[in-house]
Amino acid sequence: MGISNNELLNQDELDALCKWPTPAIANAIETFDIRSRTTGFTGSDVVCRFPELGIRAGYAVTAKMRASTRPEDDSDTIDRDLLIDAMLAQAGPKFVVIQDLDQPAVGSWWGEVNSTRHTALGGVGVITDGGVRDLDEMREMGFLALSKHVLVSHGYMHLVEVGGPVVVGGLVISPGDLLVADQHGAIQVPLEIARDVPAAAAAIEEKERKTIAFYRDPSYQPGDRIDGKYP
Repeated sequence: MGISNNELLNQDELDALCKWPTPAIANAIETFDIRSRTTGFTGSDVVCRFPELGIRAGYAVTAKMRASTRPEDDSDTIDRDLLIDAMLAQAGPKFVVIQDLDQPAVGSWWGEVNSTRHTALGGVGVITDGGVRDLDEMREMGFLALSKHVLVSHGYMHLVEVGGPVVVGGLVISPGDLLVADQHGAIQVPLEIARDVPAAAAAIEEKERKTIAFYRDPSYQPGDRIDGKYP
């Protein structure tokens, strides 16, 4: 489960990724032309609950859950310790990615207790199309949360799968996928280009700054061009 240690980015490389917001990372990935520009990121229905916590990077640990039925009445119920085992098996910082099979969600898997538990296991945040709760406590401990819902109750929460592909916010996420998340959402960064993304983002940023400086220049007049073109 997960990717092997020799493929992991080291902490300096992860920190380099986290210097860039997800829109800049999306722009950078486009330059490699390895996937459609309309895929690889969560949709607008999955919202960052604590944008002030900044940018986080981690490797996906995946699971599926239900909360609408009692665990003992669901033949798919599995031991929740399997999620902890998956966290222990995945090296590096980790995002817990939970697909909620109840839509709309009726019970939250995630709150203060799971944030505390999974922080101790190397977790940096949760990404789910279900719900989260205990927002003040999660914010205080610095655990990033991207979710479709904010909920009051945990309902009959239970796991039905750990370690397979999940779909959250329209994004297909597999165990070990490298994710970067911030106030805009989450983006999957292909491992084969991950180490090159910061430099690509910097090159785009330099070009964009020149364009912004052109239009902010006090001497700018509408209709001005550079070499006959509008920048």
